[in-house]
Amino acid sequence: MELVFVRHGQPERVVRHDGQPADPPLSETGQQQAAAVAGWLAEIGIDALYSSPMRRAVQTAQAITEATGLEPAVRDGLSEFDRDSPAYVPMEVLKETDRERWDELATGSFGDVQRTAQFIATVNHAVDQIVADHRSQRVALACHGGVVNAYLARCLGFDPDTFLRFDVDYTSVTRVFASSHGHRSVLSVNERTHLRGRPDLAIGL
Repeated sequence: MELVFVRHGQPERVVRHDGQPADPPLSETGQQQAAAVAGWLAEIGIDALYSSPMRRAVQTAQAITEATGLEPAVRDGLSEFDRDSPAYVPMEVLKETDRERWDELATGSFGDVQRTAQFIATVNHAVDQIVADHRSQRVALACHGGVVNAYLARCLGFDPDTFLRFDVDYTSVTRVFASSHGHRSVLSVNERTHLRGRPDLAIGL
């Protein structure tokens, strides 16, 4: 079967001072990006749709639903590693405002080896269940950059402590062929065909 990982659109910057998770919605640009990738997915055709429960992924999945008619199945295991953080700063903003933190993430790790290993295991368990349920189908997963990298780390044999190897852009598509017997083949990383001719939506590219 074919897994089509779709990173969410650009979110708003959110900083909460009450300790609650930031969980930002899509920005206006992010909504347009989501509509663009949704139209492209409708053209190539998908058989099922899954989503992280986080707002930026859910709203991206909603755009795909509007284009395809498929309702998303929400899977907690597709959540990003920052799901409980009270602040969300988009990477293109972080690069300009907190270069030390951006450099840390650019090394391929977010600093806690045990937490990293657990995150990767959780993502892969969730995706394995999806693979098992959709033999010979094409399935889209509205999720996050960390989730995409966690799955690619398994496919390509990357060390867990430096798994963030790929910059996956907003609503970029990463495709993997997968079998229920454990075979994995990476077809593409960071496809952005749907943003061709739309430089206003190509944020951070």
